[in-house]
Amino acid sequence: MLVSEVGFGAWAIGGGTMIGNTAIGWGDADDKTSEEAIYASLDAGINFFDTADIYGLGHSEELIGKTVGKRKDIIIATKGGNVARDGQFTVDYSKEHIIDACEQSLRRLNRETIDYYQLHTAKLSHLQQGDCIAAVQQLQEQGKIRYWGLSLITFNPMPEAGFLVENNLGNGFQLVLNLLNQLGLPVLNMAEKAGYGIIVRMPLQFGLLTGKFDGGVSFPDNDHRKKRITPEIVNACNEALLPIWKLCDKYRCSKTELALSYILSYSAVSVIIPGIRTAAHVQSNTSGLFRLEESDMKLIEETGRTSLIPVMDKIKQVG
Repeated sequence: MLVSEVGFGAWAIGGGTMIGNTAIGWGDADDKTSEEAIYASLDAGINFFDTADIYGLGHSEELIGKTVGKRKDIIIATKGGNVARDGQFTVDYSKEHIIDACEQSLRRLNRETIDYYQLHTAKLSHLQQGDCIAAVQQLQEQGKIRYWGLSLITFNPMPEAGFLVENNLGNGFQLVLNLLNQLGLPVLNMAEKAGYGIIVRMPLQFGLLTGKFDGGVSFPDNDHRKKRITPEIVNACNEALLPIWKLCDKYRCSKTELALSYILSYSAVSVIIPGIRTAAHVQSNTSGLFRLEESDMKLIEETGRTSLIPVMDKIKQVG
């Protein structure tokens, strides 16, 4: 079965969960609205759903399990390794935890087998230690997962990706790639040559690339973007992207359509997973997509190597 080129990013439907004082969600979410978005996605041809056990502390997985978990024509990916303990956000890539986490995900997802299981931003040291790899290999042998891979960290994804490729481990990567953050391009090229599948997350950089934010934007305390999308970052982003947004006139498209189409113009990309919360998001994230001309891809990449660097530096500072 082939994955749809646009998938359902299910982080936001987990709700506005807090771990201590840390927001790990996108603000409050209504389950009925989330379920309507899931069904609208099916109607739009989406057959790939990406979630994680940390999203809503399992609630995102539960919603997917309730709505599409039993369907054989749906591909479900989830992740493990990020945990909440004693009111703190932390990680656990021990063999025991990964196996238990996967089994709990299977229960919540209402599945006997997870199509694609990902180690959630495991670092090189975790991979070298080997427990987490032994865990996913055991889960694969037991038929609890079909394929496995790594959801890479945001700003320096190459060390972990290189380790898997060099050791011929796993089947794919999830990485950040968008008009602003092009740090994943070397991984994209390496993975394509090595035959790994690629999921691209954050295609709209938390909404910055929709063109809907200005310097006055604000978010509630239980939305992780309150820390990450500051007025300074919004203003710097909007100004630096002006040369790229001129392409919207050429292609007669919206900023969202341009941002998503840019990523899908790379042949190595298997699927993009914009965050979807409503049926309206389904429509905006699946319509008007196209392939950019090579000259325009080069323009965007050159902008990424030059005028977008100061913006990325600001984004790195807030995480």
